Amino acid sequence: MDNTDILDAIARIVEETAGVDSAEVTLGKSFADDLDIDSLAMVEINLLIEDRFDVQIPDDHVAELRTVGDAVRYVADHR
Repeated sequence: MDNTDILDAIARIVEETAGVDSAEVTLGKSFADDLDIDSLAMVEINLLIEDRFDVQIPDDHVAELRTVGDAVRYVADHR
């Protein structure tokens, strides 16, 4: 699985969880500022990412995942 596959899967998770069109979910987009995802939805998104990719995102790393690209890199580095 490459970064494009990871991005596609995260985009689907964001669409299903927050109702944001998956086409809008690109590497440079900020979850909060660009995609208007609140903290409660981010918790759910992070849990779904953990389940989908079988990774653990420690609480102290969650705040560092500000953009979609941050999340993609985290998954790629920790699978």
